Amino acid sequence: MIAWFSNPEHWQGQRGVPTLLLQHLGYSATALILACLIALPVGLYVGHTRRGVVAVAGLANALRALPSLGLIVLLVILFGPVFASDLAFVVPSLIVLVLLAVPPIMTSTYAGIAAVDPAAVDAARGMGHRPLGILLRVELPCALPLIFSGLRSATLQIVSTATIAAYVSLGGLGRLIIDGRAQNDYYQMAAGAVLVGLLALCVDLLIALASRLAVSPGLTRREPRRAPA
Repeated sequence: MIAWFSNPEHWQGQRGVPTLLLQHLGYSATALILACLIALPVGLYVGHTRRGVVAVAGLANALRALPSLGLIVLLVILFGPVFASDLAFVVPSLIVLVLLAVPPIMTSTYAGIAAVDPAAVDAARGMGHRPLGILLRVELPCALPLIFSGLRSATLQIVSTATIAAYVSLGGLGRLIIDGRAQNDYYQMAAGAVLVGLLALCVDLLIALASRLAVSPGLTRREPRRAPA
């Protein structure tokens, strides 16, 4: 495997690691953004109003039970006659990745809003804040630790599951695993698995850093750094 990584041919061209890495990141980032656009508003609404809790829990459990590979193949068959380009493969893959990412983001957002101290909400209401102001200025900042936890979980699922997009002829690091299996090149398969794992770790560390910067130290029981005297 070390010899495979040290071969310059594997780092150049359309099948090179940099190109596959950018494709993998593109699919993952697109799916994560779409999932956030769907799950965050729903989680905020349910957590703030306490309406639809049972529906959200049931939907999240149902989406978690979906078989990823089988669903991608089914959607490719359904979308094949609709799109004449690579969209016939891109759209099904993104749909599956979004469906995987929605449950952790939605449930963590709801749980974070629901766990906010009622005394803080009552205090904000007593100061004259409207419901939207309470949500954005009190509940959302207090819920950020759990929201970031859901984002980390969703991102790891997307990055790892995006490898199966190569099964339907898309790019990404999964191409190393699929092509390696077709050629009985186990070193290439191992290299692809290592790269996906390293990418997931790096992305997780970046989200953890963003969480540390965005969340108030008082919510995480961290002492803020003081300037030296």
